[in-house]
Amino acid sequence: MWETLNGWIGQIEGTLFQDVVLPVVYDLGFGRYAEEAFTGTEWLLVGLVQIAVMALILGPLEKWRPVEAVADRAAIRTDILYTVIHRLGLFRLAMFFLLAPLTDALEGHLRLMGWHRINVEDWWPGVTSVPLVSFFVYLLLFDLLDYWYHRLSHSFRWWWHLHAVHHSQRQMTLWSDNRNHLLDDMLRDLVFALVALGVGVEPSQYVMLVALSQLLQSLQHANVRMHFGTIGERLLISPRFHRTHHAVGIGHEADGAPSKLGGCNYGVIFPWWDMLFGTAVFTETYHPTGIRDQLPPPVGKGHDYGAGFLAHQWYGIKRLLRLR
Repeated sequence: MWETLNGWIGQIEGTLFQDVVLPVVYDLGFGRYAEEAFTGTEWLLVGLVQIAVMALILGPLEKWRPVEAVADRAAIRTDILYTVIHRLGLFRLAMFFLLAPLTDALEGHLRLMGWHRINVEDWWPGVTSVPLVSFFVYLLLFDLLDYWYHRLSHSFRWWWHLHAVHHSQRQMTLWSDNRNHLLDDMLRDLVFALVALGVGVEPSQYVMLVALSQLLQSLQHANVRMHFGTIGERLLISPRFHRTHHAVGIGHEADGAPSKLGGCNYGVIFPWWDMLFGTAVFTETYHPTGIRDQLPPPVGKGHDYGAGFLAHQWYGIKRLLRLR
């Protein structure tokens, strides 16, 4: 079934690339980027599949067992805009033109120094060279990287000012995952691009790694009363586990110290890193989400993070520059 689906997507991708994308690439004088354009076509198709799964499967799931009623539809529409920008490859297209010269120059310089990629497939010939095994190893590596990237964004005040845009959604839904400050996304893409360069992951494999991670994160952010049971909760991050990370006063503060940054449940796919590094909190409660400083005084400061995409981005910059 998987091979059939993969073959079907591959045929569509090939036709779309040959008949539509490639002629446009050459007409614009970007023929030297034909290979990258093919990968971009894959991002587009995979993104369309993701959005279809989100709308057709996760959407009804939210209606079946919602944690809370949605009161502000406009906020959800803004999150959908974030999703379209990221899942259909628009942000990655911009990042390609910004980061490709840097990563290409870096790789060329390192090769002149005698450095070579540390390909996972070469770690244990006959084992890690098996596609399914190498895919899972890459998944673990990037999930560990994601854990520490996420945890560090909760550790430094300047970084938190950007990441707080993600936490400012007080009505979490399946569309909330991509609600991020673009500067934070740029930093993350740079870090992950450098690591991908180092471990030698192939572009098509990287697309599937990211797509799987994104779909699981959409489920985790969904407004659904769902958990995976005592054992399952410790194997894969559930909506309940991740909701605790977004909980007011829990997911973004040090325990017992509201003025100090901290939190819990930083994991992205697997809860194992939280369990290993002592940041896992398993609870049966579905907490309200958001940031304490959004609450009215005296509990919070009544901060308004904005009501739209541009407002979110500008507010994050003001916080970063300490203008707010």
